[in-house]
Amino acid sequence: MQELRDAGVMLRLIYQAMKTKGIDTDTIFTRLGVDEAYVYTEQLRTPHSAQPYFWQVVEDVSGDPDIGLHLGQLLPVYKGQVLEYLFLSSPTFGEGLRRAQNYQRLLSDAANTDFLVEGDEACMVLDTASDEVSRLQHFNECFVQGLLIFFRSITEGRFYCSRIEFEHQRERGADHAREILGCEVVFGAKENRMYFPATLLAHPSPHAEPELLDLHERFASEQVARLEKKDIVGQVERIVAELLDSGEVTLNAVAERLGIKPRTLRTRLTEAETSFNQVLADFRYRLARQLLATTDESIDEIVYLTGFSEPSTFYRAFKRWSGMTPIEYRKTAQGKDAMVDAM
Repeated sequence: MQELRDAGVMLRLIYQAMKTKGIDTDTIFTRLGVDEAYVYTEQLRTPHSAQPYFWQVVEDVSGDPDIGLHLGQLLPVYKGQVLEYLFLSSPTFGEGLRRAQNYQRLLSDAANTDFLVEGDEACMVLDTASDEVSRLQHFNECFVQGLLIFFRSITEGRFYCSRIEFEHQRERGADHAREILGCEVVFGAKENRMYFPATLLAHPSPHAEPELLDLHERFASEQVARLEKKDIVGQVERIVAELLDSGEVTLNAVAERLGIKPRTLRTRLTEAETSFNQVLADFRYRLARQLLATTDESIDEIVYLTGFSEPSTFYRAFKRWSGMTPIEYRKTAQGKDAMVDAM
């Protein structure tokens, strides 16, 4: 199964909102096992499955149980991306919405959207492709506000919601959420939905240009094709995770699990602008950082879990990757003053 990922622009917008709110982002990213420069990694796509943990860390550090709702208010407008250009160069808002659906993967593999018209109302359905509904409260409330801000921007401030429905429940703060979102809000619904007047679908774009629209669609198609080439990286990472404790993490072993020839796998990874050794090293590094930052597993156990045969090999590799020893990294990531027991 292919791992679902979110475009890095989503994390960058949230990062900017956290900075505006004065949240200690350094502590947050240390807890996550990455540095803040990670936010601006070129062509970054983050695992959607990490959203619940990410938002739990943000809530813990900020001390705000409504942090997704509050950060959503501060999100910058989604700018400079091909989806924005598709909307602007389309003749109407509705046409832009229809076209953007074909390329929504550029924003997220998980946010599968659809829209329909019910009488005088239009409805946008937001499927986040997750079974952890209760743990996606912050993400959902922040994401919906990001869409509201974006839609207002491309409709010269005319877009508004008449009703918003969320799958997650709220035991407290429902009225506060309604006040911030500025419309009727329903919790515990079957789907995440945004309702708005159907008349807005006909709102004309002052930037509509057929030739530019064709150009933007071609560019969007090329970007989706590039993502499809990179799907092989996620497939390799999934198998690497399964094979790490066996010690048989080789290109041949992964190719066999994928049902393709090693030469074919090597070619497809080259097309994705990487190599098997790079994918393996990146995965081991991410796993090691996560284990060191969020668990009290012994170093020996982490050596085993990351697929290294000897502690000395792990130490050298981690020092090369991070510039710190595993123990130094754990102390920094967990905010510990005392030396962590290497055993």
